[in-house]
Amino acid sequence: MKTFSNHTNPRDIWYTMMGIPGLEDAHTWISIPICLMYIVALVGNTLLLFLIFTERSLHEPMYLFLSMLALADIFLSTVTTPKMLAIFWFQDGGISFGSCVSQMFFLHFIFVVESAILLAMAFDRYIAICYPLRYTTILTPSVIGKIAITSVSRSFFICFPLIFLVYRLTYCGRNIIHHSYCEHMGIARLSCDSIKVNIYYGVIVALFSTCLDVVLIIISYGLILCTVFRIPSQEAQLKALSTCASHVCVILLFYTPAFFSFFAHRFGGQNISLCVHILLANLYVVVPPTLNPIIYGVKSKKIQEKVIQVFSFNKKFC
Repeated sequence: MKTFSNHTNPRDIWYTMMGIPGLEDAHTWISIPICLMYIVALVGNTLLLFLIFTERSLHEPMYLFLSMLALADIFLSTVTTPKMLAIFWFQDGGISFGSCVSQMFFLHFIFVVESAILLAMAFDRYIAICYPLRYTTILTPSVIGKIAITSVSRSFFICFPLIFLVYRLTYCGRNIIHHSYCEHMGIARLSCDSIKVNIYYGVIVALFSTCLDVVLIIISYGLILCTVFRIPSQEAQLKALSTCASHVCVILLFYTPAFFSFFAHRFGGQNISLCVHILLANLYVVVPPTLNPIIYGVKSKKIQEKVIQVFSFNKKFC
């Protein structure tokens, strides 16, 4: 264990991440489903990317946005899960300040990117249902590319200041992180300075990225429902709504635990134990990436057909 002076240079700081405080004896058992889900997430999302980029019939806006989501899911789980498993299996919780800040940045960066992709997918469904005849002329490859660049750029400019916000703080000895990965407020709370700026900026980021995306998604689906209920045929209504089912499931899977964690930390901190917060946070970075390709695989007949073709083709050469 390193010793610290009253004011420690961030470059000299090494943190120790504790995993899930209070559940140390169960770390090995907890790691098994997390490891399995991580493997499924990597395989499932990689397979989705392979199918979408190799099959011309899947070069449609909906599937291109799905490929962006799959790529974001791979990064989201990979940024956190390997180190998490190292803590659970080998008690290897040591991490330098620089590495911790890097993990923090990429975690928040990918989260905001994924939120923007879900908004883009809601826009895609809105155009497909409300303006079906103009679908391909509105969502051209050029427009989709601009949406992708805008999503990444917005996330970068929102999350990059977090690096300066944690580097500007003075650190004076506290080096235990009661978590399995590094996030903004977890690092800030280890400083001996006022972190009001960090708190305010964190709330502003949440309001003008995630919360704004959710509001726009709700508006999109409100307009979609208005259009669907004006369709005279009930069968046509159900068909239109079924095209949104996968996206709605993914939205709920992504935002529900995020908002639960956000509100629990601020309004239910005394009623919900720390180990529950951390356990949910650990599951959050592996469960959505694991289930997203499964949800779309089950709901999309095109993806099902291509998966069957791939495996049947491989069997011929076995």
